[in-house]
Amino acid sequence: MTPLYFGYSTLVSSLGRGKQAHLTALQEQQSGLRPCEFEGKTLPTYMGMVDGLDEISLPSNLSHFRCRNNHLASLGLQQDGFEDQIAEARRQYGAQRIGVFIGTSTSGILETEHAYQHTDHDTGRLPAEFIPRGRYTQDSFSVGHFVREYLQLTGPTAVVSTACSSSAKVFAAASRYIETGLCDAVVVGGVDSLCLTTLYGFSALQLTAPGPCRPCDAHREGLTIGEAAAFVFLEKSPRNGKQQTTVFLGYGESSDAYHMSHPHPNGHGAILAMEASLHSSRLSASDIDYIHMHGTATVANDQTEDRAIAAIFQNTTPCSSTKGWTGHTLGAAGAVAVVLGDLFLQHGFLPGCLNASTVDPSFSSQVLLHNQERPIQHIMSNFFGFGGNNCTLILGRHA
Repeated sequence: MTPLYFGYSTLVSSLGRGKQAHLTALQEQQSGLRPCEFEGKTLPTYMGMVDGLDEISLPSNLSHFRCRNNHLASLGLQQDGFEDQIAEARRQYGAQRIGVFIGTSTSGILETEHAYQHTDHDTGRLPAEFIPRGRYTQDSFSVGHFVREYLQLTGPTAVVSTACSSSAKVFAAASRYIETGLCDAVVVGGVDSLCLTTLYGFSALQLTAPGPCRPCDAHREGLTIGEAAAFVFLEKSPRNGKQQTTVFLGYGESSDAYHMSHPHPNGHGAILAMEASLHSSRLSASDIDYIHMHGTATVANDQTEDRAIAAIFQNTTPCSSTKGWTGHTLGAAGAVAVVLGDLFLQHGFLPGCLNASTVDPSFSSQVLLHNQERPIQHIMSNFFGFGGNNCTLILGRHA
């Protein structure tokens, strides 16, 4: 694929607002996870929640989009000067030549939960105001529609919802739109907010840990659900002659078609995605300096990913997961990892697996338990969704 350059990027999660807050938390090993008491419901697990979303006020012309997911998107767009920078790009390219590609999974499900809580007991009808607002809140396209309107863009817009690989796959989709000439530049991102369906659902599957998740740990007990919004502006050349920037170099996609929730135990689909990303970026395994693992901290996921990594890299390339900091942000995980990857490349930083104390002795890959600082040139990031929906992205440093 043709490399695409990072013009701007921004991020909000339980670690804080903006990229500097995230870099500081990572360097100081401060997790954003806390006991789960979402919506007043206490569950025996932890969560990664963004504070202040209920206090967000959308512009009056966008008030019909009000819901937690769009409030989270709004908060993300306001960080790191992102919306002002997009306004500058809009003047350069034209609103119709900038696309919007967003990944999400829970979307506005919380709004539907609230509606059902106020169902008429006699008729079984949902609140009258919910039905016309559904397309702007609960619908999966809602967040893409909102971001486009908020940033005053009119180019092609799409929302991808493929569980945990959602906002990784939008980078691949955006690349194809630029290569075919349908866009000159793109806003790519992921937004996923907490809801009870997700928290209770993963708990019912017995996949949530009673404490903060511990990716790759010998005694890991499951994942921690988080929420986040992350955005990147991609274009075909470095912004304003910028000499040092991060570059999106390649992607790989695959599907296990093995089970509706479990990945293939031998990591066949994951291997295909990683190999395809190397081919797309014209790199070899030896060029990769660090692997940002999907690393959800469930027994099966981490074990499968280790097998896939070992099949390509043996035990020579350092790897780790950052979900001990943010939790698993589901459909936003891809964009979150990409913005964090940008920070890693710019600051020569490799994170360890926070909360993990002993690497699973069955693992063959070189899992980091502690942070390291050293220059890196290329990062591979993995994302594996329910049903074996896989995507791998490769980022590089352009100097």
